Amino acid sequence: MDLQRICEQACLVAREAGRFIQAERAHFQSDSVAVKSFNQLVSYVDKSAEMILVKGLSAILPEAGFITEEETIASEPKEWMWVIDPLDGTTNFIHDLPVYSVSIGLIQHQKVMMGIVYEVNKEEMFYAWHGGGAYLNGQAIAVKVNADLEKSLLATGFPYYNYQQMDAYLNTLKHFMQHTQGMRRMGSAAIDLAYTACGRFDAFFEYGLSPWDVAGGICLIEEAGGVISEFDGGNNALFGKSIMGSSKALYPAFSTVIKTHFGPK
Repeated sequence: MDLQRICEQACLVAREAGRFIQAERAHFQSDSVAVKSFNQLVSYVDKSAEMILVKGLSAILPEAGFITEEETIASEPKEWMWVIDPLDGTTNFIHDLPVYSVSIGLIQHQKVMMGIVYEVNKEEMFYAWHGGGAYLNGQAIAVKVNADLEKSLLATGFPYYNYQQMDAYLNTLKHFMQHTQGMRRMGSAAIDLAYTACGRFDAFFEYGLSPWDVAGGICLIEEAGGVISEFDGGNNALFGKSIMGSSKALYPAFSTVIKTHFGPK
């Protein structure tokens, strides 16, 4: 499997979906928004962008299946699966806050082998494939080499539907607020992961996410020299509903705080 070739072609498909999203944003009306569930919003833009991705990615790798957020295509388990979020940051998009992305992951037997995050507004294409490194618009990227939590800038995502671990989350947030240089919440987990991969953030953590939110970013951080895990240190961040990522240097201090407050599953 020529992952580099597949990745390069998939980047073109991501850019095509991004152009569609931006074109629609110019005349988007909020009355076209539907509510899937509490705080889960969707519009025709999400669904149409997903169809662009499904069509383009199917042509690149016809034997692969799909795991998609908007379920525009049936999911059939196969050796290779595309995991796609056509518009990560839908709420930002709806409110015309220019932080949203297209996220694409390619997995083989549930291991992420390729990842793409296209930050639409800045036209930043983050991409990586297994064993090939991570890149931003053609330039190699790497996680920030910093082992000092007090010199770090962290990213997170606020819980927006699952509040069962809210106390643990707020206690973790309190600790990081008091022992880092700051916290940021962008509203797109895919962008948070991409920014961690290129060193803009030192680390990222969030719970309650879905595979399409994190598949692309997991590969980016791993290929940029970082570490990805679940809150308890487990290695199933793709499907495990909690994720933290950082450099190898920062991971011990960073993960210890999260494990202390969230504890075992």
